[in-house]
Amino acid sequence: MSTAKQASDAPGPLAGVRVLDLTSVVLGPLATQILGDYGAEIIKVENLDGDLARDSGVCLHPGMGSVFLALNRNKRSIALDLKSADGKDVLRRLVRSADVLVHNMRVAAIEKLGFGYAAVAELKPDIVYCAATGFGQDGPDRDKPAFDDIIQAACGLVGLNSIGREQPDYAPTLAADKTTGLALVNAVLAALFARERSGRGQYVEVPMLETMVAFMLAEHLGGLSFDPAPAKAGYARLLAGGRKPAPTKDGHIAMLPYTGAHWSAFFNAVGRADLAKKYGGADRQVRNANIIELYQELARATRERTTAEWVAICAELDIPATPIYALDDLPDHPHLKAVGMFARAEHPSEGSIRYLRPPTRFAATPAAVRLQAPLLGQHTREILREAGCDESKIAALEAARVVSQSAPGA
Repeated sequence: MSTAKQASDAPGPLAGVRVLDLTSVVLGPLATQILGDYGAEIIKVENLDGDLARDSGVCLHPGMGSVFLALNRNKRSIALDLKSADGKDVLRRLVRSADVLVHNMRVAAIEKLGFGYAAVAELKPDIVYCAATGFGQDGPDRDKPAFDDIIQAACGLVGLNSIGREQPDYAPTLAADKTTGLALVNAVLAALFARERSGRGQYVEVPMLETMVAFMLAEHLGGLSFDPAPAKAGYARLLAGGRKPAPTKDGHIAMLPYTGAHWSAFFNAVGRADLAKKYGGADRQVRNANIIELYQELARATRERTTAEWVAICAELDIPATPIYALDDLPDHPHLKAVGMFARAEHPSEGSIRYLRPPTRFAATPAAVRLQAPLLGQHTREILREAGCDESKIAALEAARVVSQSAPGA
């Protein structure tokens, strides 16, 4: 059965769950998009100016940049002034029907608006309330602003990425935002599961710094694992040097002989069986102690053949390897083409667009793309009607600039 057919026949695993999404930029929108892909109904609550990321990336029209399009599908948008009394009243109406509320404001700011956990739980006692914060609220940095660059620097990622460079540098991807967004998804799912068992909602905090420190030190805790520490932090195999794409006759290849059997097979293939024994053979600790020399020998050998030749050899020997793909090459990646990772759709304002399908596969409850990213306030009237507002109330809210509708609504 095709994925499209499955998606039309079965709802996603989170069908019936309603999420109020008060997030913006990257971290929160990535997380709520995944929840939406899994079948949850996502109501994206934006201020009247819209999500700050609406103009990020490549834009054909204002407010619908490529970053926003990539992070906000499967959502309906309501444009709402939460600083007004009537706007707060609208959000309270929405809270009463929600299963989850997610925000990435500073806690003091959302408390000032009147939608801290205590206030929201009073309206909906069993709600799962998830706050994505920059820093854990028990520490001295709890009220500081946090963006991806700041967290990259604070968690050790910039330090790690700068080893061997004259100047420190950020990773050229929003690693902290996206990693914490994935952690947020896990946290919401776990809290929903607990509510299913106990009937109780709860407050959930997902702090960026702590999440990224745990992420970074999974392999790099090193000597700090012990007290007293016998060595510095860091995973020597990755930090010792020499680990980089290998040069070939016509470019480079990513190749990783990982086990003793891999290294033996590689050296046999290049006619240097003696080197496997010299650098440790099947003894992983000895190999790791000689890792710089191993990578140097690999680089000398790979220069003798083309990238395509090495890909074929590694496939035969079951050694992990791949050509190096540029971002623009990914739509033509043979595997990604075969699995339909890139899809096309007609967006109501942007025309034909390319997007990435949900990567996770559910056999019985498939993830699916039901809606493309919305215009600002595209569903305002629709959501207000569902919240019990009649047409005169909606007209009054629009006239007072409490809400706005950017596109014609039913």
